[in-house]
Amino acid sequence: MERIYPDIAILTGAGISAESGLATFRGSDGLWNNCRVEDVATIEAFHRNPEFVHDFYNEMKSELIKATPNPAHLAITRLQKEYPGQVNIITQNVDTLHEKAGSQNIYHIHGQINQAVCLNCGHILESWGDVTTETVCPHCETPGMMKPNIVFFGENLLYMDKVDRLLKNCGIFISVGTSGVVWPAAGFVQIARLNGAETFEFNLEQTSNNFYFDRHITGPAGTTLPRFVEEFLNKQKNG
Repeated sequence: MERIYPDIAILTGAGISAESGLATFRGSDGLWNNCRVEDVATIEAFHRNPEFVHDFYNEMKSELIKATPNPAHLAITRLQKEYPGQVNIITQNVDTLHEKAGSQNIYHIHGQINQAVCLNCGHILESWGDVTTETVCPHCETPGMMKPNIVFFGENLLYMDKVDRLLKNCGIFISVGTSGVVWPAAGFVQIARLNGAETFEFNLEQTSNNFYFDRHITGPAGTTLPRFVEEFLNKQKNG
């Protein structure tokens, strides 16, 4: 009888990208420390001063484009390539380090830094260049309506219908580098576990969600995750 391999859902947060030299949003070196959230991450701020918001994300874009994947990103890619079952990535990160690492099945629930969305027609523009108030939508040809495709505070997360299905159907849930305090992502582990998934947390320290995780692996994900993937894949081959 053919062996059935459970699907794996991996949630990644800012902690995994921190090891690539990217500042987390909420850490002591956080990206918000030089700007008020109200000035750069709300739709009201965008309507009030779109030039300032565009400048903020254009500057961030110039930093993120230079970042390279670390061993934790590469370990996830290896898992996707070698594990016989389905491996999906749900990321809170707006960078594209998973893509750079060669991963697939990636769902950016907070948006992507290299995208802009037209508020007039909904067209998604992919660009690593600057987007400004003068940028013309290539679909509807309307100028000045492109917004960074970043989920601002108060906006709905992206891909949530798909994410809900992934969480309910996965047999293994892995959280990497997340704070466990940002909702609704903080509740993803609860959904997965209530639907029978085995749950793993990789972080520098246990989060407030520790009750819902079957195993806690503490330390830098660039060290702990490759070791876990190696052992996990060997177990699958020999089991």
